[in-house]
Amino acid sequence: MASNLLDIKNLSVEFFSKDESFLAVNNISFSIERGKTLSLVGESGSGKSVTALSVLQLLPHGSSKHKKNSSIQFEGNEIIGSSKSFITSLRGNRISMIFQEPMTSLNPYQRVGDQIDETLKIHRGLNSKLARQRTLELLEKVKIPEPNKKATSYPHQLSGGQRQRVMIAMALANEPELLIADEPTTALDVTVERTLLELLTDLQKEFNMSILFITHDLNIVQKFSDDVCVMKEGEIIEAGSVNDIFTNPSHAYTKKLLDSIPGKKEILNQEDKILLDAEKIDINYVVARNLFGKPKEFLNAVKKVDIRIHKGSTTGLVGESGSGKSSLARALLGIEAAEGSIIFDGIDIKYLNIKSIRSFKKDFQIVFQDPFGSLSPRMTIGEIIGEGLKVHEPGLPKEDRLTKILSALNDVELDESSYSRFPHELSGGQRQRVAIARAIILRPKLILLDEPTSALDVSIQMQILNLLKDLQSKLGLAYLCISHDLRVIRFLADQVYVMKDGVIVEHGSSEEVFEDPKHEYTKELLAASLA
Repeated sequence: MASNLLDIKNLSVEFFSKDESFLAVNNISFSIERGKTLSLVGESGSGKSVTALSVLQLLPHGSSKHKKNSSIQFEGNEIIGSSKSFITSLRGNRISMIFQEPMTSLNPYQRVGDQIDETLKIHRGLNSKLARQRTLELLEKVKIPEPNKKATSYPHQLSGGQRQRVMIAMALANEPELLIADEPTTALDVTVERTLLELLTDLQKEFNMSILFITHDLNIVQKFSDDVCVMKEGEIIEAGSVNDIFTNPSHAYTKKLLDSIPGKKEILNQEDKILLDAEKIDINYVVARNLFGKPKEFLNAVKKVDIRIHKGSTTGLVGESGSGKSSLARALLGIEAAEGSIIFDGIDIKYLNIKSIRSFKKDFQIVFQDPFGSLSPRMTIGEIIGEGLKVHEPGLPKEDRLTKILSALNDVELDESSYSRFPHELSGGQRQRVAIARAIILRPKLILLDEPTSALDVSIQMQILNLLKDLQSKLGLAYLCISHDLRVIRFLADQVYVMKDGVIVEHGSSEEVFEDPKHEYTKELLAASLA
C-alpha cells in the first residue's frame, strides 16, 4: 500500500472567459501521507481553495480547465479526467470537505440531524432509523451537548462552534480517508478554535485520517500541521516540515508572513486624562412578552460594567461571542438603551441636545469589521470619505472639502487616484484604509475599532495595525478596540478589559493582563490564543 494517500503533480488550473484567461494555479506539486496533516498557507488569491476544489473536481465546468500534465492521484488512481462514477464514489465518502462558513453551508430550512441523516442514506444506504442512530453517535463524537435535542434544531439555533461541529460530524459520517478543511476556524472564538483543533486531532488519530488544511493563520499551522506548503500567486514557493519552515524559512515571502505575526506593544501610553468614563452600565433585552405585550422575561446582557478610556491611548475589549462586548460598545456610542452613567469628554451623553449629539457623533467614530459590507457599492471612494463632511460641516466650500478628502487619503497611504474608484475595485486592505479615512477625516477624539483586521490577510493585517498606530501618534486619537484576536490587542492596547457573560472579569495595563493574568478565564483565553 502506497504511503502517500494523495499525490498532486504539475497541477495547473486556468479560468477563462470569452475574452481572457487567468492561471489561478501554476504547476504545483505536493503529497499527503496517510494519517498526516499538510497545510496550504497563503493570502487571498494565492490559489489555496482552487487547489482543494480541484481534488474533488468541484471547479465550474465551462469556465475552468486543468492544463496538460496536471495530475491528482488518490491512492494511485488518477482523478483528473476519470469517470463520473469514480468521482462520485470519492466525494463525501472517501474524501470529505469542511467549508469556512457553516451558516452558508448548512441548509437553513432543514434540521441539522436530517442533514447528517441524508449523507448516511446517500452514501451508506441506511434506512431512516439506522441513519438517525448513527447521526446521534456522530454528534456525541464531536462533543455536541444534548445530541438528541440538537439534532432537531435548525442551524440558526446553534452557536458558531456547534455549527462547525455539525459540519465536522457530516464530513466524518462515512469515515473518510482524506479530510479537506478550508479555513474551518476563521469565524470562531479562540477557545472554540482550540477545542475544534483538538477534536480534529483526536478524530484524525481514531480514523487514521489525512488532512489537507487550508489557512492563512500561521499560529494554527504551527500547532496543528506536520508539513506546510506556502503559496503565492498560484505557485508553491516553499515547502517542508512545519519545524523547518518556522525555524529556517528560505523564501522572502515566507519570512514576510512570519514577520507579520503581531508582537507586544513595547511602550504603553500612561495618559491620565480620561476621555470616556462609563459606570454601572446595565443592559437588558426583552426575550418574552405576555399576551398584552408587556415584557415578562429579560436577558441581562451587560451587568453593572465600569470602563474608562484615556485620551490618546488604546483600550482593548476582549471576550468571546455572547460576552456582551458589542452591546457595551453600542451603549457607549449612545445607540443602545442602557442604565448607568456615560461621561464623554466631561459631558453626560444622556443629557445631550440635538446639536450636542451631532458633535458627540463627530467625535466618536467607528471602523467596522468587514470593510466591503460597510462601504456603499454605489458611491465613489471620494464620496464615501467625504460623506461625513456633508453632515457635520455642511457649509464647507467644495474646494476645501476636496482638500480634506485628499489629505485623508494621504493619511491612510492611498493614492489620490483612488478618489474616483469604487469599493469593488480595491483590495480588502485598501477598503479598510478607506474605512479608516472616513473615520479620521472628521478628526474625532475616539474611534471604535470593531474587529478591524479579522477579515484581512496576515501581511495586510500588519500594515493596517501599523497604520493605526501611526495615525494615533500623529492625530492624538484614542481607540476602543474590540477583538477576539489577543495578538491584535497585545500589539495595540495600553489598557485591556476582559469580558465574560456580561461582566468585566479582569482589567489592567496590557503588560499586567498578558504577563500576569489573574482570572482563570483570562488564562484560558491566553492559552488558546498565544500558546
